[in-house]
Amino acid sequence: MSLGDDHQSSGGYGGTGQTRTRLPDGDADGYGTPRRGGRSSSRSLVTVVGVVVLLIAAIAFANRGGGDSDASDEAADKPKTSATAPTGTTPVQSGFAHDEQGAQSAAANYAVALGSDGMFDKARRHEIVQAIADPGSVDRLQSGFDADYSASLLRRIGLTEDGKAPPGATFVNRTLPAGTKVTSFADSAASVDVWCNGLFGLTGEKTTNPVANSWFTVTMKLNWDGSDWKVVETSQKTGPTPVPGDNPVSGAEEMSKAVQEFGGFTYAR
Repeated sequence: MSLGDDHQSSGGYGGTGQTRTRLPDGDADGYGTPRRGGRSSSRSLVTVVGVVVLLIAAIAFANRGGGDSDASDEAADKPKTSATAPTGTTPVQSGFAHDEQGAQSAAANYAVALGSDGMFDKARRHEIVQAIADPGSVDRLQSGFDADYSASLLRRIGLTEDGKAPPGATFVNRTLPAGTKVTSFADSAASVDVWCNGLFGLTGEKTTNPVANSWFTVTMKLNWDGSDWKVVETSQKTGPTPVPGDNPVSGAEEMSKAVQEFGGFTYAR
């Protein structure tokens, strides 16, 4: 769902590299008959390979530590997860670093929270806003979001009064950050743009609002409260939008299964 006031559906570094290909020994073009080396080179190769194998074996043995018991202990310590549960233990991660990286992380996480299906439930929405808003902006943001997620909006998109999907359907509203950009930064304030992809709609055979995706940019104005970055203001605009791929559209049953099996994220970066 859009973070702005227009009720649009939001559904809510890169570098260059080179892969080297090693051609078989042979003619200059790589397609000739492989040349045969002399016996001395073959013996040298066998010697080198033997040394490398022994070295790898020694390193592996030295790194075994406690052996199988350590591996089993590590496996036992891993948390058990549910495929349908959102990743993470808290709805909004907090305690971000007091620098540009921390501001970007905060903005991306807050975009995920404000672009989630939890915003359609009043109690959950208030919890999210209380967690991420700057103290001086809580009331203003809260009243603005309450007006955005009105009863008439819920009816229009096919939800019940408490923001739930009708029987036989699953509601989807997920915001997926693709990147962040700092547009201004100071010791106590920052403005960050978050480029996002969103999923929004209802699964089910009879839905008139099927799950669709969109691209948009959320601008987060943040204040440093002494221990964390907090939201002062949010706005949103459409795009940048890439050219759609050639993937065929999934049917209602496949989409419903995917939404139920793939849990959303509670934090972004």
